[in-house]
Amino acid sequence: MNHSTAFVLIDCQVGLLEGDWPVVGVATLLPRWVDLLKRARAAGVPVIFVRHGEGPDTPLEHGTSGWQLHPAIGAHADDAYFDKTTCDTFASTPLAEELENRGINHLIIAGLEGPHCVRATTLGALQRGLKVTLIKDGHGTYNSETQTAEQITRAINEELSDRVTLVAAADVRFDAP
Repeated sequence: MNHSTAFVLIDCQVGLLEGDWPVVGVATLLPRWVDLLKRARAAGVPVIFVRHGEGPDTPLEHGTSGWQLHPAIGAHADDAYFDKTTCDTFASTPLAEELENRGINHLIIAGLEGPHCVRATTLGALQRGLKVTLIKDGHGTYNSETQTAEQITRAINEELSDRVTLVAAADVRFDAP
């Protein structure tokens, strides 16, 4: 088991996955995340959930049903949870200290939204000297006025490709250093 690695799942919350405006590709992303979680746990890799909190009357208002992790995720009591208010998880949580205390120097990252929180947290990890594996088909977003969600995801992967290891979800090996 590789305990120097953790699986970080960012913002897989009800308010982004259900309701009036779910991210593109929920039907593919959600089962992919569930499979990754199952494999991480089977390998003894720590799971870290990140939740984004916003103000009143927003889909991710802290403490509301929209802010909760999606029930299909199957969060466990022994998982780590960080509630952030910034795109970069490191900027508004004690994640760096938690990783250091656990001796974790490699993050496998997936979640939402690719061009915001996934990108910013990935860059935050790299700035702290951590190794990052980004699951190239494990992060998603919304369509923009000029690009589809798929185009945006490809652009994020391309932008980060020389700084992270890009791996398809099916090819992630949690048991390998």
